[in-house]
This record gives sequence, C-alpha cells and structure tokens, in this order.
Amino acid sequence: MQVVATLSLKGGVGKTTVALGLAGAALHHGVRTLVVDLDPQANATIALDVEPTTATVAEVLDEPRRSVLRRAIAPSGWGDGLDVLVGAEQTERHNHPDPGTKQLNRLARALSRLIDADQDDGDPDDARGTHHDAAASTDGARGRGGLPRHALLDGASTPLDGDGPGPYRLVIIDCPPSLGQLTRSALTAAHRAVLVTDPTMFAVSGVQRAFDAVQTERQRSNPDLQPLGVLINRVRPRNTEHEFRIAELRELFGPLVFSGVLPDRSAIQQAQGACLPIQAWDTPGAREASAVFSTLLGRVLRSGRTRDRVPWSAPPTTG
Repeated sequence: MQVVATLSLKGGVGKTTVALGLAGAALHHGVRTLVVDLDPQANATIALDVEPTTATVAEVLDEPRRSVLRRAIAPSGWGDGLDVLVGAEQTERHNHPDPGTKQLNRLARALSRLIDADQDDGDPDDARGTHHDAAASTDGARGRGGLPRHALLDGASTPLDGDGPGPYRLVIIDCPPSLGQLTRSALTAAHRAVLVTDPTMFAVSGVQRAFDAVQTERQRSNPDLQPLGVLINRVRPRNTEHEFRIAELRELFGPLVFSGVLPDRSAIQQAQGACLPIQAWDTPGAREASAVFSTLLGRVLRSGRTRDRVPWSAPPTTG
C-alpha cells in the first residue's frame, strides 16, 4: 500500500485539485484507492460526493481504532474502487502547533488498521490501542512487535474484516496548507509527498518550506518519506510571468520539478463543481489535465516499487 501526501504550505495553489485529479486517475485505471481528507475545509470530501457517515477523520484521530475507522470511511460517488476517509471542520482541533510523538503517529496507526487483520475487533482492539499509543510515544519509528512503523503500511493484501474497507493499493492524503499537527501527521504516515505550487513570485519560498518540512519529518520520525517531486499548477500558456517562475523553479530544484505542468483550465473547476472526476469531463482542457494526472499516478505507483532502493538528498537551500 503506497501512501502519498499532497502538500503545500502556501494556500490557494490547488493542492486539493491535485489530490482529486490523482484519485480520479486511480479510479480510471482501476487502482483501488482511499482518499484521506485531512484538511478541515473538507473540500475533497464534498467534491468526492460522499454520503454522510457516523464518524470522520477527526474521530479517527481521537481514537485510531478499526471500529471508528469503519464508520469514518465511505464510498465516493465517483465510482467503485474509490473510498474516502471523510473530512470535517472538527479536524481542526487536532491541528496543534507543537504536537507530541503520540499525536503524530495516530494517523499512521489508523492506516495500519487497513491491513492489520490479525486482531479481533471491539474491546481487545481498544486495549491494544492504549498499548500502541504508549509505544508510539517512546519510539515513533517503531510499530507492533518492534517492526519498523511502515512495515504496517506495506504489502496490503487483507481487508479489515469481511465487510470492512480495504485492501487499497494507494492512499492519498490531502493536507491542510499549514505546518501543524495535521500536515506533520500526514508526513509521518506517508511514503511520498507531492509538493504543489503555482507559478507566482512566492513559489520558490513555498516549495523550499515544503521541502524543509519533508526533510525535517524524515529525520525526526519517518526515514521512508521522500518528496516525489514538485507539480506546478494553474499554468497559463504564453504567460511571460509564468514562464519566468517555472524556469526559476527548474533552475533551483532541477529534476525534482515534474516536466508536466497542470494547465489553468476552466474544465477543472467545472468538474469539481459537478462532483465529477476530471477524467469524466469530455473537453480538450479536461483531457489535457487528465493526461498529467495519469502520468503522476504512474510515477506514484513506480515509486512504491523503488522507494527502498533510491537514496534522496535534500535540495540546496535557496536562502
């Protein structure tokens, strides 16, 4: 199970658009996927056309048990094979500026429930949850039985229980545009981070902050975490300012900047407004965006096969 976070520490760059586009590409290509809506604005949940649930990701972060997780996951209205860990405004209560290790590991613990089928449901699981919290508070990189934490997230092949959610080949975490507990929890749980930006004058500083956040969390608690790359969104053709900013990003961050960029197309907003994947919106602009998301999906899935073999060094600081 590959876990990828869509990340931006600058608001308004289309981070949720990228998460939705990636989810739509996964659905189109038959990749069973869970979208975790960690942004308290819950825009991804709305766009994915989810029916009401009796719990949300906020309750999962309160109590990362399988029984709570089940109640917080619902199928997307987009089609079979795409589920949503539902977001809510109440998730903001978990966005502390300086969380402890126990709090940061709760999302990773919850995701491990998707593939951890060797425990009984109910009260015994609750008791184990207390034990897990205590273990996490002393060693954020270790999990059940002393195994590395991400061993709990790899090789998913078993659902929670007969009628429970899972298995998933891909988990997409839509982060809020700030570096508090929620975003750091996502980086603690993720294998890869897609850094989203737009071609404006603040793009370089925003990308640098995002890279720094990934590197910090990698050193603190998650050695498996790596940036997948930088996706530039809302690019207008023949716009001199955009061309200059894209060249600036490529000069500073090199091959970490994806060669494909997302064009600024009205079809993307129209599809979201209709609660449909961009892949179902049959216009030239939608097809152009869909091709970018399909390429991104391929890169995400390939990284799952190579993440243990490819070293990564942080990009040079931009000052």
